[in-house]
Amino acid sequence: MSQRPSSISCSVQDGIAHVRLDRPDKLNALTLDMLDDLVATARTLRRDRHLRAVVVAGEGDAFCAGLDFGTVLKEPVRIATAFVPRPWRGTNTFQEACWAWRRLPVPVIAAVHGHCLGGGLQIALAADFRIATPDSRWSVLEGKWGIIPDMSGVRSLAQLVGIDTAKRLTMTAEVVSGKEAHDLGLVTELDADPVAAALALAARLRERSPDQLAAAKRLFEQTWSSGPRHTFARERIEQAFLLAARNTVVARAAAFGKTTPEFGPRARR
Repeated sequence: MSQRPSSISCSVQDGIAHVRLDRPDKLNALTLDMLDDLVATARTLRRDRHLRAVVVAGEGDAFCAGLDFGTVLKEPVRIATAFVPRPWRGTNTFQEACWAWRRLPVPVIAAVHGHCLGGGLQIALAADFRIATPDSRWSVLEGKWGIIPDMSGVRSLAQLVGIDTAKRLTMTAEVVSGKEAHDLGLVTELDADPVAAALALAARLRERSPDQLAAAKRLFEQTWSSGPRHTFARERIEQAFLLAARNTVVARAAAFGKTTPEFGPRARR
């Protein structure tokens, strides 16, 4: 039996993964196969200890126009299966297609142009950084169809904007431009060429210790809504590991101008 073609393309060059939603004829609208491919791609990248950063973008005229209801609703059994959470992860397939990028121990940058709607917006919000064109179009579009964002979007919105803004975007399903999304706090940076800007940021991050990047991401993800005592404990644990790590020695030497950083593989943690 021949394997179906993937709707997600991925290549790694110089430690930077180039991930593309690759269904341009449908504005990269999400199918169940695409959700599975997103999860599988993230898991594969997570095992690469030489990886330094990930850039996620969309082929064609859009980042992602959201869920392809016309295609997805034809498979009710698969929808029901995909809706059931995996106990060991706490997410179902819809949620893991986004949250899997938070689980990566490297920075993930979403480069957004055109439509960034519904499920596409939730994928972008699951990245660590979002760089978008000023005229891109953002919307928590689920409200238009009488439903709520359920692909980890509620958690991401809560981290990025105030509760009133999160409620308004979710309840009204209003469409805002990339510039407006930046003003609201959804977008990290505006750029006419978001892919080039994302790759430039990835190149800067590649100059830092991969262990430090992983520790910083892990620390913020695990303590963002925690109390001070838990946060302080996690700081101590991460710092103790970093102080003994080989890549920290390399970073320190580079900081003093003694050498060009040549980091080894990210530590297994």
